[in-house]
Amino acid sequence: MIEDYINRKSTNDTRTRLRDISSFNGMCPICIDDCNVLCEIGKSSFRGREVIYPVPEYFGRSTSASNKNYPVDWSDFQIMTDIIGAKGIENDSEKIIFPNVDITTNFGGVPLNIPIILAGMGSTAVAQRNWDGLAVGAAISGTILTIGENVCGMDPKTRFANGRVEYSEDLTYRVEAFRRLWDGKTGDVVVQTNVEDERFGVDDYAISKLEVNIIERKWGQGAKAIGGEVRINDLERAKMLKKRGYIVIPDPEDVNVQKAFKEGVFKSFERHSRVGSPKLNDFVENVERLREKGAKKVFMKTGAYRPSIVAFTLRCASDAKIDAITFDGAGGGTGMSPIPMMQECSTPTVWLEAQVLECLNILRKHGKHIPDVAIAGGFVDETQIFKSIALSNFSDNPYVKTIAMARAPLTAVMRTKYFVKMADEGKLPKSFIESYGDQPEKFLICNDEINRKYGNKVPYEAIGLYTYFVDKIGVGLRQLMAGSRKFRLDKVNRSDIASLTDKASKITGIAPLEDLEKGEMEGILID
Repeated sequence: MIEDYINRKSTNDTRTRLRDISSFNGMCPICIDDCNVLCEIGKSSFRGREVIYPVPEYFGRSTSASNKNYPVDWSDFQIMTDIIGAKGIENDSEKIIFPNVDITTNFGGVPLNIPIILAGMGSTAVAQRNWDGLAVGAAISGTILTIGENVCGMDPKTRFANGRVEYSEDLTYRVEAFRRLWDGKTGDVVVQTNVEDERFGVDDYAISKLEVNIIERKWGQGAKAIGGEVRINDLERAKMLKKRGYIVIPDPEDVNVQKAFKEGVFKSFERHSRVGSPKLNDFVENVERLREKGAKKVFMKTGAYRPSIVAFTLRCASDAKIDAITFDGAGGGTGMSPIPMMQECSTPTVWLEAQVLECLNILRKHGKHIPDVAIAGGFVDETQIFKSIALSNFSDNPYVKTIAMARAPLTAVMRTKYFVKMADEGKLPKSFIESYGDQPEKFLICNDEINRKYGNKVPYEAIGLYTYFVDKIGVGLRQLMAGSRKFRLDKVNRSDIASLTDKASKITGIAPLEDLEKGEMEGILID
């Protein structure tokens, strides 16, 4: 049976006239010539490549994700609770309460208050528009914020000298926004660099001028498996980006293209960046040069490539003695990742983590360097975080130290920003006001806590992110861990989850619930 989303997708605003679509191609059983409903085929016939991407009109004001139904996800595992004993704390009934659970962690040598980091928030407009909320929210939450790829290259105010960045207003602002309320101890700001950024010398600028401690190399990935992509709705800016060496489609210097743009035939250009072709020795030398330049830590970010590339990536990370690496599972994007690529390419998150863990066990067996690992790919809540970390702990310490998120924190910031705007304009829905109040001071439950700590310095959208990270996910994770009687994050392990399906068990090696602890029951009951 064909997936229901074929030929109709909310991400590109297409639908079919009839619900009972053909089982083998997603078309209506009867296609009529006077149909006024835009299916994907119909919209493609006059908008072409635009239909590959999430709705262009919402670029910079949206994030997107796959709606493909993958056979296994985190709901295929169940958390196992306990009643006897407590690990990571004294077994005292006055102490084994969920507020005493320690969810702090350490990623690549950076202490974190919560096991969540913000993955690369780069040049795409949605990150820039919401930067204060993301940056300040991450800082007061005590976690890592990664400034993503292409920021300097996209900044029209960047000054270059001999093709190298001399000054970038945008990158400077992003770093300083995080540091404004950062305690200097927990979390940090990371600058991510891809092929284009290396060409521009962004890492040199970030290290020498902005005193950034951590550089993250983006490994062969922008919008999923191809180069980073954004939309440009200004002709002069499109020309500027082409002159800086980016791939801009269509060609903004073509007079016919300029005429079509001015007449409104199309409303935005595509800017693409290159992905590069990594080689082991080149990468190791590249990392060594970064450290010589002053990078205190070097991280790595990669996508969800085929199993052999997972192994190759970890070989490179191990040989280069990378401090930490993030693997990003299939399924989402913060900008304009191609819809077919989000849905049909790369490895879904559960499979990806299983592959990563297999490789890490091999490295461990042979005494090789193992970087700290973060897993990304559609995480939104504490149950998924618990399961991912538990899955990675075979003995005394989980390989996965934290989860990386992008779309979910963006959503938290955007929604807070929107409701604050509605309050300012007196347009909040009546039902919302009745439930939560008509002012941000009332409906933002952590507002008073944050104001007492920082004064009136924190933007509301940053309070929204803190509330999502610390008050919701943080408290929820503590409750789950207390229920499993694990009071430190490093105590959560594979015995704390069970597979609900045979496929989940086959992929991960986690025992099915029906087989779990069967051999122990008789001894407990009889002895």
